[in-house]
Amino acid sequence: MTPSMVDSPLSEAALDLMSVNQVRALVGELVKANDDLKELNSKLSDARSKLIQSEKLASIGQLAAGVAHEINNPIGFIFSNFSTLEKYLQDLFQMLDAYEQATATMGEHPGAARLRSLRESLDIDYLKEDIPTLMSESRDGIQRVRKIVQDLKDFSRVDARQEWEWADLHVGLNSTLNIVNNEIKYKADVVKAYGELPEVQCLPSELNQVFMNLLVNAAHAIGSERGTITLRTGVEGDEVWVEVQDTGHGIAPENLSRIFDPFFTTKAVGQGTGLGLSLSYGIVKKHEGRMSVKSELGKGTSFKVNLPISRPHPQQQEVSDGH
Repeated sequence: MTPSMVDSPLSEAALDLMSVNQVRALVGELVKANDDLKELNSKLSDARSKLIQSEKLASIGQLAAGVAHEINNPIGFIFSNFSTLEKYLQDLFQMLDAYEQATATMGEHPGAARLRSLRESLDIDYLKEDIPTLMSESRDGIQRVRKIVQDLKDFSRVDARQEWEWADLHVGLNSTLNIVNNEIKYKADVVKAYGELPEVQCLPSELNQVFMNLLVNAAHAIGSERGTITLRTGVEGDEVWVEVQDTGHGIAPENLSRIFDPFFTTKAVGQGTGLGLSLSYGIVKKHEGRMSVKSELGKGTSFKVNLPISRPHPQQQEVSDGH
């Protein structure tokens, strides 16, 4: 048997082994590339959903600002006319007092008797007591409408054009509370335990969205029995913090690690998109802050937002915002 006849099978086996290894390596690379594509596709899907949600929120903000502007005009002249009406009523009451004093000195004069009869039939004493009460209640109602309109404008902050500015977080919290009041008032009492806060360099309208999501989630977490939502604020070093705590049903421990994931929700189907907390988490990250959660089943949940007082890396953020 010649050497070539002996070497040939070995060479073919070696080539076959090399081909198998190459195929395995190629398959491994394809599997990894496929996994990378899946991950990228998932990230793109999440980013698209967040973008759509952000655009919806921006549209809602613009709508709120437009409605506030339209309401503000008629409320302005109603308030002005109301002040004039109050002055006219004071003048009429003075004139009425003068008539009453005059009739007291007229004795049995026919005109005096007619005025006294008219006074009794109209129950002037009651009107003099009730009209100021009605005017006071109406003024209070108008002022409340004006406050709601102002809160709508503060909440949407469309005029801010997404510019970083120094803002009072308490103003944002209070205006957001007024906007979501209908979600809360039938389910919980709100307790404000505000500390002393400096102004914070931020995007106020975006932080208002965070506050809105946390407050609405807190209201939804409370069951049939009336609960409590507590708002706390404070300062820690060069950071401020805002905490929203509820006495709701709580979050299961196995869900806490996923609570900020896009599309994850513990609500029933059709009652939540699972994007609220994810968007809020992204906004807080954009501010180079932190968001944490503590919860206990049957006792409630607490979300805490820590934010730097001033922008740590403004140039870096501007570059990322531009992309």
